[in-house]
Amino acid sequence: MSDTLTRTAADTTVPVAGTYQLDPSHSSADFQVRHLGLSKVRGGFAIESGTVVIGEDPTQSSVEVSLDAASFSTGAEDRDTHVKSADFLDVDQFPKVTFRSTGVRQSGDDWKVDGDLTVKDVTRPVTLDVEFEGANKDPWGNGRIAFAGETEINREDFGITWNQALETGGVLVGKNVKIVIDVQAVAEG
Repeated sequence: MSDTLTRTAADTTVPVAGTYQLDPSHSSADFQVRHLGLSKVRGGFAIESGTVVIGEDPTQSSVEVSLDAASFSTGAEDRDTHVKSADFLDVDQFPKVTFRSTGVRQSGDDWKVDGDLTVKDVTRPVTLDVEFEGANKDPWGNGRIAFAGETEINREDFGITWNQALETGGVLVGKNVKIVIDVQAVAEG
């Protein structure tokens, strides 16, 4: 790998073209959802694998990511067990949550990554607002790139409709789920 890890394209800094493998130990896929219409519950999934391909033309780039649905964690064992059940994620039947990009477009200095998110057996289009966080070499000489992104989905669009009405109005679990990702990927070769 050359010493140059970034370049200028479309008047912004982007990684050099190439294929990068996600580093699960330095990446996260987190979420937040309202509970009782009051506070936000936060948690995350383990990133199992992923590939980022940066094109010579950045709009020709792509990404594929696979999350381990059974790794879902909010730090509350009873809640986590319920969310992993058929009421929500049904991880025994659907062990993966996946994202596959369908397009990349520039938005000022940042990027929008359109793609298909699959949760359970339902695939829906989503758009991630993505920021290139930079590039660096690790102590072993591997080129690394980092991105941060977020989107918001309605969980009911993915067939996750379980809820409980509250006596005072409203519901136990909010419909909107904010997803926040931070990924680091290592250049191949």
